[in-house]
Amino acid sequence: MYAIIKSDGQQFKVQEGDIICFDKMSLEPKSVVEFEVLALDNDGDLTIGTPLVEGAVVKGEVINEGRDKKVIIYKKRRRKDSKLKRGFRRDFTRVRITSIA
Repeated sequence: MYAIIKSDGQQFKVQEGDIICFDKMSLEPKSVVEFEVLALDNDGDLTIGTPLVEGAVVKGEVINEGRDKKVIIYKKRRRKDSKLKRGFRRDFTRVRITSIA
């Protein structure tokens, strides 16, 4: 059984027990989060929502919040003597999917 959920404009395919990193949600550890379900597959029986599946709920438990490794953005325009180097660290919330109903 798996579900396609929506969070902050992104879609994720999840199963029970999966650990997913979402954008920062500013929630306390051990708190419960509910997600909108776009599609639900129950052993080959696929249900697609318009736009959401009625009565379907995916619940998750917040594990922790943190920051990813630094991502370096480097732009160079050839023959123009123009270079740009920047970096950032993405904030994330790690969630364990506990139930799909």
